[in-house]
Amino acid sequence: MSDRPRGPRGPMGRGAGPAEKPKNMGQALRRLVRYFGARRKHLVVVFALSILSTAFGIIGPKLQGKVTTRLFEGFIGKYVAAFSGKPLPAIDFVFIERLLALIVGLYLVSSLLRYLQQLIMSDVAQKVVYDMREEVHNKIHSLPLQYFDSRSHGEVMSRVTNDIDTIANTLQQSVTQFITAFATILGIVVMMLTISPLLTLVSLLTLPTAMLATVRITKISQRHFAAQQKELGELNGHVEEMYSGFTIVKAFGREADAVERHGAINDRLGEAGWRAQFISGIVMPIMTFINNVGYVAICVVGGVLTARNVIEIGDIQAFIQYSRRFTMPIAQLSNIANVLQSTLASAERVFEILDEEDMVEDRPDARDAFVPRGDVAFHDLKFGYTDDHLLMDGVSLEVAAGETVAIVGPTGAGKTTLVNLLMRFYEIKGGAITIDGVDLRDLRRSSLRNIFGMVLQDTWLFGGTIRENIAYGRDEATEDEIVRAAVAAHADHFIRALPAGYDTAINDEASNLSQGEKQLLTIARAILADPPILILDEATSSVDTRTEVYIQKAMGELMKGRTNFVIAHRLSTIRDAEKIIVMNHGSIIEMGTHNGLLEQNGFYADLYRSQFAGSFVDEEAV
Repeated sequence: MSDRPRGPRGPMGRGAGPAEKPKNMGQALRRLVRYFGARRKHLVVVFALSILSTAFGIIGPKLQGKVTTRLFEGFIGKYVAAFSGKPLPAIDFVFIERLLALIVGLYLVSSLLRYLQQLIMSDVAQKVVYDMREEVHNKIHSLPLQYFDSRSHGEVMSRVTNDIDTIANTLQQSVTQFITAFATILGIVVMMLTISPLLTLVSLLTLPTAMLATVRITKISQRHFAAQQKELGELNGHVEEMYSGFTIVKAFGREADAVERHGAINDRLGEAGWRAQFISGIVMPIMTFINNVGYVAICVVGGVLTARNVIEIGDIQAFIQYSRRFTMPIAQLSNIANVLQSTLASAERVFEILDEEDMVEDRPDARDAFVPRGDVAFHDLKFGYTDDHLLMDGVSLEVAAGETVAIVGPTGAGKTTLVNLLMRFYEIKGGAITIDGVDLRDLRRSSLRNIFGMVLQDTWLFGGTIRENIAYGRDEATEDEIVRAAVAAHADHFIRALPAGYDTAINDEASNLSQGEKQLLTIARAILADPPILILDEATSSVDTRTEVYIQKAMGELMKGRTNFVIAHRLSTIRDAEKIIVMNHGSIIEMGTHNGLLEQNGFYADLYRSQFAGSFVDEEAV
């Protein structure tokens, strides 16, 4: 197991509920806007198209009102002529047809401009998000290992995928909706004012009432939505806990308690959910009532104005359409504000990654790694995960080329930390680590790691063929070299037994191979890479005894002629090591051969007996 500090593990997903709020909305918005800097011209075009498409769409009701007025005047003229005996005036159908054709043309042009606007904005949004993804991807590779050790993988994945997807969706949809909604509100107000300032005032009088009612109800419903999310999280946790420990619950007869607790949480969730949905559902009926009151007021006042010949009847029809359309963009702006708040919170989480400190850069005069003999030395090493606490203070160790060194000790002793420092995954606080007398800090980090090969407890294979996975460390490897590496790793026999042999595709979870087979492939990968120094970290801890025999044989081939660092809990696997170092609390407390350490009857002897004699180490006595 690793000695590194780990952050809490948790699910990647986030439940629906009230929008997450950014810590600093203004700063997050300014940083997000900077990504549009190189595409300002495109945004200007989008804005212009939005204004034009909205304008063409808004003019329609006014022109429809003209048609209504002309028809009304024609029918009234016929009615008056019928009683007066004068010639019947003809309805100007030519004018009406031309006006209707103009309306249809305007709507078609408006739709076309909106399509172009969405097309350009989609291109802009995808390129902006592409740049952001590239920046985050490059940043991930420049972050120190400590960043990932202190955070759950789910959290990092959520920021890189979910949060960036949220930003992408908002940029592609909400930005154009915001521009269109804002332009629509301005356009409708202007058109309403051209028809009748008095009717516009009557219509706008209902707006503050509707907004006040919406804000008050939303604040109340938010509390119940928050309670709903809290109870939902508790219910999910309870269900996950009960299902993961289902056998234990059954074994101890606690089914009734589990059901009772589930029922209590479910009751609270149902109550909170009912209140949240009921209160939030009041918004639309209240908005409809207020809008209908405004509609009645417009009809009454408009009728009076028409009767006095202040405005035409067609203008009343157009005004009613405008008043009906007025609340829709306001509701859109309200929704967009909520989405924007959540988007800025997501952007802030992404920016937190980009603001993290990079790993310490290589020295300006750092040189490429050489092909070493394999002499490794730790000189008065000092290291701590935090500045105020040192895990290692004064650790010194010399390993000769071709020597196999086993590192043993209890969990948290510093075993994995020691080899991580050797790989420069972490930077030391003091002292030095040298290979053939050369300080690791004088070598380029990327070149340094070519010196090492690693076989870890957690096998990692990617979604590709077996051939590609073995050749992961050497893309230029020939077919014969790949096969020889597999033979040396005792993996060739099971590979050829697979349906497609070396061309067998490994699925994403590598579930079509056993744990032992996966481990043999990682050993074959290390053999093909042919590193001068090898690190084996608990390579056989999760396999059965028979498979362990094959892996031990494969590792024996791999370790020949190399400097080897072996981390092991199974002490039976490291009896033949030339040097065994025993670590505890970040210090080397014992060093020697297997037999020599047993004769000392110290910490190593206690560990050995605890595994093979069933006794336990008294930690207080150590």
